[in-house]
Amino acid sequence: MGDDRRSWLAVAAVMFGVGWGANQFTSLLISYHQHQGLTLSVDEALFGIYALGLIPALLVGGPASDRWGRRRVVRPAALLSVVATVVLMGGAHSTPLLFAGRFLAGTVSGAVFAAGTAWVKELSVPPFDLAAGEQSGARRAAVGLSAGFGLGPLAAGLIAQWGPAPLVVSYLPHLAVMALVLPGLWRVPETVPPRADLGPGLAARLRVPAATHARFMSVVVPVAPWVFGSASVSFAVLPSVVSERTRGFGIAFAGLIAVLTLGVGVAVQPVARRFDRVDSLRGAFAGLTLVTGGMAVAAMAAELNNPLVVVAASAMLGAGYGFCLVGGLLEVQRIAAPGELAGLSAVFYALSYVGFALPIALAELAHFTSFTVLLLGLTGLAIGSLVVVAAGATRAQPP
Repeated sequence: MGDDRRSWLAVAAVMFGVGWGANQFTSLLISYHQHQGLTLSVDEALFGIYALGLIPALLVGGPASDRWGRRRVVRPAALLSVVATVVLMGGAHSTPLLFAGRFLAGTVSGAVFAAGTAWVKELSVPPFDLAAGEQSGARRAAVGLSAGFGLGPLAAGLIAQWGPAPLVVSYLPHLAVMALVLPGLWRVPETVPPRADLGPGLAARLRVPAATHARFMSVVVPVAPWVFGSASVSFAVLPSVVSERTRGFGIAFAGLIAVLTLGVGVAVQPVARRFDRVDSLRGAFAGLTLVTGGMAVAAMAAELNNPLVVVAASAMLGAGYGFCLVGGLLEVQRIAAPGELAGLSAVFYALSYVGFALPIALAELAHFTSFTVLLLGLTGLAIGSLVVVAAGATRAQPP
């Protein structure tokens, strides 16, 4: 297996590329508002329809890869990530194409993230990788995903701010990234062994019994929505809150906030991995504490209309994102029964992407009250999640 010891890197690189394609749209929200006159509500709907495609694909793609293998799910989905970007490029003059491209981007992301996370985990243990530790798979998948999420909007934002034909040219870097990472995927070995008897059918696999485990319900469920809830509030809401103060560089500022949020999220992941303990909930508490603090600082940024305070809030929310993501993936790896890893990973990601609904909810509720009040409300909800985890601590024994 000597030639396969770095195979995980090819899968993580594809997760990086698909993550780039999924999140490159984020920093273009202001650009679509400026060039196509789209309202804030339409912008946030375009942001959120991604999750409508992603969550069902997660819940089906993970179990499907447990049954038929990782290759059969990840390869076609990764190719469709390129198609989604081409459709978005066509959306420069067509709002329906934008919705179609975003929905397709969500669908392919769901399939790749669930099956890809399980694939990276399985390639990070012997006999594929003799040097990897118990936590290596979760860390590698999280870093690949987060790096793509961060660099995609940064590149798109910089091009949209100062480049030509911003609503078309901003997408070209993703096509180049996918051209680089896709060939390596075809050399990665399958980790789901072929069987004459495929075991339970797909419908049966869609039921993931491990999702009812007490530790999953008491720890993972309260934490998961804050993974992308914290990140999406940071890079999809906060730049718009201070847009009057960032005239002339607002698109670039949005890209900067995205890369800061997710860059900090990547940077803290090794710390989160060391901080995590099987017999302790301190990883979950740390993640939720950072999210709570970040939401409180975000409320302050909205009240003061201060871009520098937005930067501080984004750093805290990014740290919360990183802790919650790594902690959730590690819990999933511990809880998953044999043959359920991709399925349980899919449930975790689906719960995580519920957080993408927060920008849509805030955009609608902003018609009735201020962003300061709304962000203080999210601070209270994060505190409530801390209370839920603390209350379930006695029932959340490790498997």
